[in-house]
Amino acid sequence: MACCVNMFGSLRMRLVSFVLPATVLLICGSSRGGDDKIPLTARAEAGSSSVGSEQDVPTPPIDKQHPLFLPLQEAYKSRISLKNVKDYQADFTKKELMGRRLLTTNMNLKLRQEPFSVYLKFVNPNAGREVIYVQGRNKNNLIVHEVGIKSIVGTLELPPTGPDAMSDNKYPVTMIGLKTMLDKVIKQWETEGKLGEVKTQKYPDAKLPSGEECVAYESLHPTPREEFPYHITRLWIEKKSNLAIRVEQLGFPQRNDKTPPIVEEYTYSKLKINVSLSDRDFDKKNPGYAFP
Repeated sequence: MACCVNMFGSLRMRLVSFVLPATVLLICGSSRGGDDKIPLTARAEAGSSSVGSEQDVPTPPIDKQHPLFLPLQEAYKSRISLKNVKDYQADFTKKELMGRRLLTTNMNLKLRQEPFSVYLKFVNPNAGREVIYVQGRNKNNLIVHEVGIKSIVGTLELPPTGPDAMSDNKYPVTMIGLKTMLDKVIKQWETEGKLGEVKTQKYPDAKLPSGEECVAYESLHPTPREEFPYHITRLWIEKKSNLAIRVEQLGFPQRNDKTPPIVEEYTYSKLKINVSLSDRDFDKKNPGYAFP
């Protein structure tokens, strides 16, 4: 998922709303929504999915006739593909609803699975801010430097779940990455797959603005219930890599909502996998970084 640090206020990492190409479609009288600026231009297929014959794909723990059975299988396949990914670089964008505020942040990301390591450079807002986290090092703290007048304090060490790091953030930096993002959707769909009141759609021709061609799977709950944390969930799987690179979570429309409100969105665009990241990529002394 995602998050980071905040010093003197907030280090905001909120995912930008990206394009889901697909035809505007009404389900149960509710708009397909997301952002009004997002064109929906891809053909939609209700409750369908192409499931291969891979023997190592687990069987979803739900009835085979349930609408979420096939999307779950595709999510499992994507998780299998992720096992071959040791590290990656990406443009990471996130959008999160914090109270009544929808906060957006764009960053450059480097991530290594073992040991779990993260480098973030902020693009907007707070351009130039850098954050490093390496599991088991630096007392498991974040290494941070601010920009502008805040930079006079030098390099900071902050606990990932401390109040400074979590200000205006839904999740700590330890939860950033493709794996956690996908696992969260899988767990949600496994739970909702034991319930009713869900419709699904497949968008075989979804495409991000950065050019990635994807297949997007959507679940929709027409009626608000305690069991359903979101009205609409969309999981985007890149065709070339079979990796899940984007998730949208939309809330149930309120009285004055024209479209379902965005609750969370996470996108990993321009993804480059297995680029042989080393300890130097997660070292504040890297000459390419601006740590004081």
